[in-house]
Amino acid sequence: MSLVNSRNSIANACRKSSFVGPLLVLALVSFGCGDGLSPAGYELKRVFEVEGRQGIATDGHRYFVSGSKALYAYSKDGNLELRNEDPFARLEKEANHIGDISVHDGEIYAGIEWFDSGKASNIQIAIYDAETLEFRRSIDWNPDSGQVEVSGVAVDPVRSAIWLTDWTNGRYLYRYDLSTGTYVGRLHLRPIPQWQQGITYFDGHLFITADDGDAEEDEIDNLWRLPAETGDTAAYVVHVKSFDEFRRSGEIEGLAFDVDARELLVLSNRGKRIVQGMPTGLYPGYDREIHEVYVYSLPAR
Repeated sequence: MSLVNSRNSIANACRKSSFVGPLLVLALVSFGCGDGLSPAGYELKRVFEVEGRQGIATDGHRYFVSGSKALYAYSKDGNLELRNEDPFARLEKEANHIGDISVHDGEIYAGIEWFDSGKASNIQIAIYDAETLEFRRSIDWNPDSGQVEVSGVAVDPVRSAIWLTDWTNGRYLYRYDLSTGTYVGRLHLRPIPQWQQGITYFDGHLFITADDGDAEEDEIDNLWRLPAETGDTAAYVVHVKSFDEFRRSGEIEGLAFDVDARELLVLSNRGKRIVQGMPTGLYPGYDREIHEVYVYSLPAR
């Protein structure tokens, strides 16, 4: 049994059992029952539908959502307030895909590329005004880094860092300097979350969503965490949560923390089959793909 499956089984025991014996108590404590690492540490509060299928971010006042080719701003009660459906118009390099996003100091940071069947080119970090969703500037990707795709962007203001995930080859996170935009280095992930989709910074850690469950088999996607290390070449990754609350196992995407509200936001898609990162056909019972934000309360401190 894998570590993830073991944690899922333990978490189910935590939720379902009204009494456990001393040995099982020891096992549950060892695996983190109730410590914020298991599903029992996060409580689902609400779910709302959005137009974008890629990323989610918040500045505490509004929610920002990315579609593959659009940006949206929502009120915190889920009403669409603003959209930019031509976000690539002012880019110097051709693009067709936005990944997960981050918001910092009034600006939205978006991982952008030309993506086709698992292969990417023209990788860049495009920066947009959070008030208007209009393009401001971009940071070019350093091909010497070894990165071959960008699925998500996270701004770490404490370390003045921009972190990038790679869906195609997830062995590393790639770091750029927030002030200068220069490539700084990469961080080796141990173990490697499969098919990384979103990334965000919170409380000294980086959190990654992984589309590591096979939707054809109704397998659950997962959340992973690691220290936001800038002085080391590698960091150990731990499992945080399995998203068994999703209405259907599909394609998990971006995530964000609403610090003031103490909430975790996770975007997930259901309805379409995904082959090599490309939506391809619909599952039985669906006439469209549905994009939803799941809002969880954070574990008690």
